Amino acid sequence: MADVKGNGVVRIADDVVAVIAGIAASETAGIAGMSGGITEGLARRVSGKNVQKGVSVEVGEFEAAIDLRVIVSYGSKIDEACRNLQQSVKEAVESMTGLRVVEVNVKVEGVEFPKPEKETLPEPANRVK
Repeated sequence: MADVKGNGVVRIADDVVAVIAGIAASETAGIAGMSGGITEGLARRVSGKNVQKGVSVEVGEFEAAIDLRVIVSYGSKIDEACRNLQQSVKEAVESMTGLRVVEVNVKVEGVEFPKPEKETLPEPANRVK
């Protein structure tokens, strides 16, 4: 990103854009998490410090392109969740970096099913008193 006033050049690292995109993705309804991809285990969820997992970016001087690999929550409308994800990531990256996001590609690599609640068995009654 060139400075118009001649003060130098500002370059935003790919990792910075990837972190912003990862955080925006983790806050999007219907998205259960990011996927590390086939090489890191099929549909393996990662979160926390690894917000860059499942995010690939290409950053130019004025523009950025973002690829996301995600796991959606069971019961969510996948197309709706992905459209919301694209919009959230685009807005977050553009507002924080000033870069123009030219595309946000989403690849759904899995579905997270709700974890069944542990069934509690009734305590056996004392047979003798």
